[in-house]
Amino acid sequence: MSAQQTALNDLSVLYKHTLPSYLHTDSLGPWNSYLQQIDRVAPYLGSLSRWIETLKRPKRILIVDVPIKMDDGTTSHFEGYRVQHNTARGPGKGGVRYHEDVTLSEVMALSAWMSIKNAAVNVPYGGAKGGIRVNPRKLSRSELERVTRRYTSEIGIIIGPNTDIPATDVNTDEQVMAWMMDTYSMNIGQITTGVVTGKPVSLGGSLGRREATGRGVFTVGCEAARRIGLNIKSARTAVQGFGNVGGIAAKLFVEAGAKVVAVQDHTGTLYKPSGIDAYALLEHVTEKGGVTGFAGAESIADDDFWGIESDILIPAALESQINEKNASRIRTKIVIEGANGPTTPIADDILRENNVLVIPDVVANAGGVTVSYFEWVQNFSNFFWTEDKINKRLECVMREAFSSVWQVAQENNVSIRTAAYIIACKRILLTCEMRGLYP
Repeated sequence: MSAQQTALNDLSVLYKHTLPSYLHTDSLGPWNSYLQQIDRVAPYLGSLSRWIETLKRPKRILIVDVPIKMDDGTTSHFEGYRVQHNTARGPGKGGVRYHEDVTLSEVMALSAWMSIKNAAVNVPYGGAKGGIRVNPRKLSRSELERVTRRYTSEIGIIIGPNTDIPATDVNTDEQVMAWMMDTYSMNIGQITTGVVTGKPVSLGGSLGRREATGRGVFTVGCEAARRIGLNIKSARTAVQGFGNVGGIAAKLFVEAGAKVVAVQDHTGTLYKPSGIDAYALLEHVTEKGGVTGFAGAESIADDDFWGIESDILIPAALESQINEKNASRIRTKIVIEGANGPTTPIADDILRENNVLVIPDVVANAGGVTVSYFEWVQNFSNFFWTEDKINKRLECVMREAFSSVWQVAQENNVSIRTAAYIIACKRILLTCEMRGLYP
């Protein structure tokens, strides 16, 4: 897709009903998936449904130019975004991703899913998200730092420890958060560790944060397996995305007795029915940057991944990976969404018809934002907890959230996703109603 077409698509997301017809697009992308999910939950909101338009409109959208000087002396421009979807329940909270395919539709949807996620697990945050349309693998370390610092300066007018708190996401890590924290601190003239989460421990980061999302996926996966009578010790697991979420979740499932039979990432797909050595594969990915070339499993075609028989499937890559084209091929008992928005609404329906239990992203991968909340609290108090205490508190939050969602699903005979949205939307809209409109 050309840069011009991408820009037009982004404009159509915002101004679908006011743009000339020749600028319309047929799809609103991930934002459209989110809107469909909201429409599905509307009948269960009772009198609060009168506030539902609040959930269909981001509170604030910032699009910024990110110009930097490259190592060769030329100047390059990158487009950056920060979207605050809803802040009724607290400061905006959500990661920043660096990817060449980042669009406004994607960032809008991700910010909205953060609103739902934070409310579903009852963390006192609103939803926000950010991104830069850039391939970080093509940047040197110094160029990556300059992109990060310029982007932080551009969005600095709307972020802050009490307003909007960025964090790690796709292709961003502890070092990126350290640069963001330092840039923001220098710009306002004081050290402000709480402006981002996912920082290095030496700069106010929390123990257990790096593994938190994967640990949350594992925790709710065990809870779901127990409720359907699936023995984790004999479970076959397939994982798409073998980074900080999928890789950690896979390792924890293996430690619990399960085996990983298939793994896919941006470099290729591996298959071994007797079980892939997750520890060796994690080392390989760290060293080589992807799963391709790993000698301990067979390399297969990427599309064949979706037809592999398993007990647990963990999509932990990007959004819309499970769609109407491949959903009917999936042969598993439980899908645990480690990524944000990996399943389209149509695919959701197909999986449910095929008796596949889907644990939605807004519950399954909420471990990261939960420990980010712990980090934020620790930064304000300057008192830090042990990793064991953090893990126990995380597991408690995840189990309680899953239990509440499961109960609502049973009471209303709806999917786990719809149940999570019922809980989250009610919490957000009740807050909106109680606060009212100002002025």
